[in-house]
Amino acid sequence: MDLEKLFGSPARVRLLKYILDEGQANITRIARETGLHHRVIRENARILEELGIIEERKYDKLRIYTARLDDPRVVALRDLIREIEAL
Repeated sequence: MDLEKLFGSPARVRLLKYILDEGQANITRIARETGLHHRVIRENARILEELGIIEERKYDKLRIYTARLDDPRVVALRDLIREIEAL
């Protein structure tokens, strides 16, 4: 996993934390809860998908982003972020 690519953007980190905390969410909810613009979410979600951390499902115009919690690396990443935030 390319850590520089993963953590190279504050917006990407915010999106990553949100999806890992929620498990899944649609783009409108993510925008409302994080303050990120839809375009920023799509761009950064594409990178997180390339890294194998999330996956996107489309239902007509609705996009649902889901954390790949079946991957032990993603679970470890989620747990690490939670530990760091608890400090």
